[in-house]
Amino acid sequence: MRYTNEKNRGRCACRVELFMEKLIVRPSGPLYGRVGISGSKNAALPILAAVLLCESPCIIGNLPAIRDVELALSILAGMGAQVERIDRATYRIDPTHAAPPGAPDPLSGRMRASAYYLGAGLGRFGRGCVGRIGGCDFGGRPIDQHLKAFLALGGSMEVSEEAITVQAAALRGAMIEFDTVSVGATVNAILAATRAEGETVLKNAASEPHIADLVAFLNRCGADIRGAGTSTLHIRGVKHLRGCSYAVIPDMIEAGTYLLAAAATQGAVTVCGADPHHLVPLISKLREMGAEIDCEERRISLFAAKRLRGASVITGPYPGFPTDLQPQMAALFCAAEGRGLVEERVWRQRFRYAIELQKMGAAITVRENTAYVRGTCLHGAEISVPDLRAGAALLIAACAAEGESTLSDTSYIERGYEDIIGKLRAIGADISAG
Repeated sequence: MRYTNEKNRGRCACRVELFMEKLIVRPSGPLYGRVGISGSKNAALPILAAVLLCESPCIIGNLPAIRDVELALSILAGMGAQVERIDRATYRIDPTHAAPPGAPDPLSGRMRASAYYLGAGLGRFGRGCVGRIGGCDFGGRPIDQHLKAFLALGGSMEVSEEAITVQAAALRGAMIEFDTVSVGATVNAILAATRAEGETVLKNAASEPHIADLVAFLNRCGADIRGAGTSTLHIRGVKHLRGCSYAVIPDMIEAGTYLLAAAATQGAVTVCGADPHHLVPLISKLREMGAEIDCEERRISLFAAKRLRGASVITGPYPGFPTDLQPQMAALFCAAEGRGLVEERVWRQRFRYAIELQKMGAAITVRENTAYVRGTCLHGAEISVPDLRAGAALLIAACAAEGESTLSDTSYIERGYEDIIGKLRAIGADISAG
């Protein structure tokens, strides 16, 4: 498959498969089996944006077959990069003749990660432009820390209802201390600073595994970045980056989702290809709740012979409990014994799934940034998916419930999970199109 520019529209003409908009989930008992973990969504999207900084082709492997990756490839093609599929998970991308868009690509409004093309465009061309940034709606998702980094590096910006544009005649290294830990702002600062003149120091930077993966990719391309995995990054700017071959790390959120699905249904699952070091907070919490977990170098096995006990979870920046696993953990608490508590310290508005769980009989109450849960027996219901990770949580709850559930607006789930329906069916879930 080759992605090309559509002459009439100036953007990628590739077509993305539509996800089933409605799913029916019937009781299937405990989930058992093995699940292969795909490449990380949260690592793939920054790396694809970073390809734009290179001046020769890159081959990127272990890309997950998800909607957001398709959109990222389309945006790159719309900027003039040549994008060619080598196999299911590997693409050759030649950004040699790419150019900044004259107007924001309409596709940028469909995912949050389109913001990364601001930093990548600024670093490569001295200009970046995107439309209103999309993604899941968690109330307010400001980009003030992104813009703070661009200004410190010598950029200027224009923000309107239709577009965000940043530009600079020349980028120069700077000392940047973020007011809050932000994965997106850290990514954008890295992208812009990698080709700036002089040294940039990022303090209070995000340290997630996907940040370290982005740094590893850029260093392989010729960048000089030190401190990955810590809250302080030192970036010595370089004039040129060459392309390379690189494989994206496995998706820790996908791995955690299947572990939680097995735990909620009192089953047993082995997630293959996952890195246990990325999921220490989740593994520790599941063991505290009564699950048996065995970890190997690239494999995690969970066994839950009975209903697990409730517990307390507080989300936070890495190495804290991941906010992207918070809804799935709440679903497990609903099916567990006793009481559970989820305190959200990253995205305070991330509890819209609670109303849907209540339709299934869940005893869950939300006050400000905390959900209080009392385990009970869930029953089937008609529910609607409000966002990506909430969709995974509602699938878990439906698998653990008695009776049939119908989920609508399920296309959200395709944004971040490769073949989640097929993988759940492979371990025993009874899911069909509505």
